Amino acid sequence: MKRMAAKSLYIRLLLVAGIAATLSATGWIGYRTWPRTLDVSPAPCLPIISLEGHHWTVKFRADALLAEVADFHSELLAYLYFEYLKSHVGLSNSQILLTAKAKEAGPLYRVYLVLDPNLLSAVPYLARLRAEGFIPHFHLDPVPQQDLAYKRLETAVFQGAYNPLNPPRLDSVAPARLLAPLTSFLMFKSATDIRIRKKISPVPTVLSAKQARELATDILAVTRFYQLPLEVFLGIGAMENNYMNVRGDLEHAVWKRRPQRGDIVLKWRHGRVLVSDYAMGVWQITRETLRFAHSLYLKDKRDYSLLPPRLRPAKKLDFNLSNSEVLTTYAGLLLRHLINKAHGDVAVADGAYNRSLRKPNFQYAAGVRAVAVYARSFLERAANLGGMNVAESWLLGGFPGPSDGEIAKNQPVPDSRTFRQNPN
Repeated sequence: MKRMAAKSLYIRLLLVAGIAATLSATGWIGYRTWPRTLDVSPAPCLPIISLEGHHWTVKFRADALLAEVADFHSELLAYLYFEYLKSHVGLSNSQILLTAKAKEAGPLYRVYLVLDPNLLSAVPYLARLRAEGFIPHFHLDPVPQQDLAYKRLETAVFQGAYNPLNPPRLDSVAPARLLAPLTSFLMFKSATDIRIRKKISPVPTVLSAKQARELATDILAVTRFYQLPLEVFLGIGAMENNYMNVRGDLEHAVWKRRPQRGDIVLKWRHGRVLVSDYAMGVWQITRETLRFAHSLYLKDKRDYSLLPPRLRPAKKLDFNLSNSEVLTTYAGLLLRHLINKAHGDVAVADGAYNRSLRKPNFQYAAGVRAVAVYARSFLERAANLGGMNVAESWLLGGFPGPSDGEIAKNQPVPDSRTFRQNPN
């Protein structure tokens, strides 16, 4: 009797366990197979593809589409690039932005373009700018309206700071206040040289920060010594070689009645001699022009001890001056002589620098003037800030970092192919 009761209990337990297992299995299967509503909406990062009229469009799900196209650690270089890109590519104020972001090493300045939201037109446009060397890279950045509005505000702050109503006159600014902006100007002009931008061989070497600062120091000393308009001298340097040391006119030669000491004689004919007359240095002074400038120096009554030793020419003419700072002195002396001979007519003197006083090159003079006008404007506006960093003072709450003077002294400028720095 007891065995039958135990057996009956065992059977009941098995039955309960079986039912429990069946219910569990049924619940699991039901959970896995029960119909659910699927969320098939695309992720916000995916673009919207649509047909608008007769044209397809591909747009990000954002209020605005930006492209970061350059970044800098120097505010002066960043603003120069901002103005350069706006003028050379034909952008309106609403199409280009300059912003600053705090980093451990100091502010990082970024330049953005505001694009057509349609990727099918925006990307080819950016690719063309990059192919032409105007931008070194691009990174698409879809942003909400509030981000765009803040970037526009930052840009307005920079433009307001660098466009004062009454900047000081250039000739009234102390050289010490001009050194940092002039260094940045020289670096930037060399970096945006068309031979570098379009990779025209042989591609010249961009000025390093050290070279630019030394040349800026020499230019300030020479223009002050010869009482030259700084902006005009800068215009000539830009027209000649954008301040880079490249030997030019290698095939140029002139006929003379007789050879002189130091001439490179190429041929003799009918009692005359053909000598090499290539141009050298930053100021592209030809060998014959150097001989003439040295003769002016020997007759000059100015006190050359007022110049730094490296800028004082030797009494004996030396043609091995391709890398010599003294060429800046010769260029300054020559320009002073031409201005005097032209009775103060700077346009005639500028044209004569490239050709002669009898037949000045006025097309060249117009190019000099164009650079001079912008150089004067930029230097006066930058000098008005007195070395103040706009981002640190007005945008980033006094974020500690190196000044533009320190950056110009220690940091090499990237050329137009390598404007991008740390992409963080």
